[in-house]
Amino acid sequence: QVQLVESGGGLVQAGGSLRLSCAASGRTFSRYTLGWFRQAPGKEREFVAAVRWSSYSILYADSAKGRFTISRDNAKNTVYLQMNTLKPEDTAVYYCAVKEGAVDSSIANRYDYWGQGTQVTVSS
Repeated sequence: QVQLVESGGGLVQAGGSLRLSCAASGRTFSRYTLGWFRQAPGKEREFVAAVRWSSYSILYADSAKGRFTISRDNAKNTVYLQMNTLKPEDTAVYYCAVKEGAVDSSIANRYDYWGQGTQVTVSS
C-alpha cells in the first residue's frame, strides 16, 4: 500500500524559506509522477509542482516558478519542495500526491494517493 508522509511545514515570516519533504513507500515509483498541491481555507486545491520520478521532468505552477524548487532523492524515496521568498498568500496546507504516468500532472483528481498534508503559514 502506498504511503506518503509530509513534513517540514511551519510558521515563517514573509521572505523566509521552508523545505517540505514527502517520504514515499509501498511501491516502486519509477513509472510515477509525484506532485505537490496546496489548499488554503475556502479555496480549491491548487497545483504547485510535479516531478516525473524516472525522467526527472519537472512542471511548476506559475505561482511557484522562480521561488520553489522540487527535487527527489531516489535512495530515500523522498521528494522535496524548497520554498524561498515566501509570501502570505503561500499560506496553505501542502499535500504531496502520486500518480502513474506523466499526463495531466497538474490536475489533482488524476492523482491516486495523497499524504495527510503539512501546514505552511507565512506571516506578513
